[in-house]
Amino acid sequence: MTGSHYPRHRDEAVEASPVFPDRERDTLAYWESDGTFQASIDARDAGEAGANEYVFYDGPPFANGLPHYGHLLTGYVKDIVARYQTQRGKRVERRFGWDTHGLPAELEAERILGITDKSEIEGGVGIAKFNETCRSSVLTYTKEWQDYVTRQARWVDFDNDYKTMDLPYMESVIWAFKTLYDKGLAYEGYRVLPYCWNDQTPLSNHELRMDDDVYQDRSDQTVSVAVRMESGDMAVIWTTTPWTLPSNLAIAVGPDIDYVRVEVGADGAEWLQGETLIFAKDLVEAYAKELGEQRRIVGECKGSELLGQRYYPMFTYFADRDASEAPGPNAWTIIPGDFVTTEDGTGLVHIAPAFGEDDMAICLEAGIEAVVPSTTPAASRARSRTTPAPRSSTRTSRSSATCATGPAPSSASTRRAGASSCAPSPTRTPIRTAGAAASPSSTRRCPPGSSRSRHSATGWWS
Repeated sequence: MTGSHYPRHRDEAVEASPVFPDRERDTLAYWESDGTFQASIDARDAGEAGANEYVFYDGPPFANGLPHYGHLLTGYVKDIVARYQTQRGKRVERRFGWDTHGLPAELEAERILGITDKSEIEGGVGIAKFNETCRSSVLTYTKEWQDYVTRQARWVDFDNDYKTMDLPYMESVIWAFKTLYDKGLAYEGYRVLPYCWNDQTPLSNHELRMDDDVYQDRSDQTVSVAVRMESGDMAVIWTTTPWTLPSNLAIAVGPDIDYVRVEVGADGAEWLQGETLIFAKDLVEAYAKELGEQRRIVGECKGSELLGQRYYPMFTYFADRDASEAPGPNAWTIIPGDFVTTEDGTGLVHIAPAFGEDDMAICLEAGIEAVVPSTTPAASRARSRTTPAPRSSTRTSRSSATCATGPAPSSASTRRAGASSCAPSPTRTPIRTAGAAASPSSTRRCPPGSSRSRHSATGWWS
């Protein structure tokens, strides 16, 4: 360094009106000729058994497409972390990586081969050719990626990069998982994911954001269903996915939301006469037609006061299960949900953990196990226990009342908190549904084949 001016690798003084892109290119050229990045690594010893190393593997991008703003933004953050640890005296080798697995690689291979369906792979081009096309396409833009990353002044090692399709990498992942399994740190469970019916595969969050075709706007009918509480009242739940109602295991309420008990007016819907319904206070007016102008509010409470109250399952498919089987003894209970709002619906949300990510999370927290109907036939359940489980309580041995099916109490005077005599009897006449209002349609943004959205208007089961 012989220069007398800063920066000292130049002899000339700093320009009064510099062109910053040119100065950046000068700095990059100096770093390359000087080997500055490698020198920053070599100057720091790894220590005994790598004690002074800060291991940094880049979360790898796909190389069958050009980088976008999101890649560059997170790249700056990654670079800051590595430089900070270097300044702390750590040896930081930054190996760049390439993600060569997943749906993006497969879709690109389908485009190259001119196919659009999974059956054309197995019964057409063949798996071997398809895999080879995937391997050759995933590194199409590696040169462009290197240019972009280098231009943003990020220090990474491209010469000793890694690829997820490399056998040593895949073996290391399997080794890591086996180590976790051997230590008892791996468990089997359910996770709710969007599913692509065309490609017959679950989708990751990244894959949902790949292009505008993945998410589509669509209009759906919504359904409001009244279920019988053990207290005798009826809780009116709301859903945009009525096909999941047979798997209903809980009702979610907002703990800080105000709820009311509303007696249906004489001018209300005929099939609701004599009932007391539970709604979010701010949403009662949306059901004025069904409740009638002569409706009367007979009680008010916070959602937190409803927590733990139980209701009769609207379908009895899982009601006769032993307490040790899914869904467990905590099913058909009101539980808290921070996603519940009073913007639409009833303020009480239908929860089916096998069909929604939020549903799964709050049910697990409440000790309610998911039931996946397609994988839990009666025969497999019979094999999982030594003796048939009898109906364990009067709650699960009775059917519930909804707007579509189920009985009503004989009179409002017999309804009192905790009185099991107010529960419906399966021999009673079901509530009439003829003339129930159709659900207004709503627009929601959802992945094709996904399970639920709560951004919709309300209506009755018709």
